[in-house]
Amino acid sequence: MRILLPVDGSEHSERVARHAILLAKNSTACEILLLNVQPPVDALEVLGHMPLREIEAMQETRGGDALAPARALLDAAGVAYEPMVVLGPVAETIARIASERQCDGIVIGLRGASKIVTVFMGSVARDVFALAPCPVTAVK
Repeated sequence: MRILLPVDGSEHSERVARHAILLAKNSTACEILLLNVQPPVDALEVLGHMPLREIEAMQETRGGDALAPARALLDAAGVAYEPMVVLGPVAETIARIASERQCDGIVIGLRGASKIVTVFMGSVARDVFALAPCPVTAVK
């Protein structure tokens, strides 16, 4: 079983990571792909003053920082994982990685609470639901 676990470094991502740990511990063979997607920088102010490679290096560093809390939880739980930082449109990249890596499921977080799905689901989560090639588990 291969689970894609996209995180952004927030406290909510830690809750999502804890849920993925429970899934992994209840499975005889589970591989977690821990993913942070850094959106493309399109601000002309930044692009005009910094080389693209420098911007990408900065994003990769931010992605690594965003993975750190989930990595600490996975390490403490003794759950194996593969960390990944990828640059691109967030929801589309999550769905693409899930497809390319033949993931059996995605565990993703939601933000807020409301009775209307389009209000309480973050736009990234909503788009991942629409684009994902596999089942998606939402963690509130």
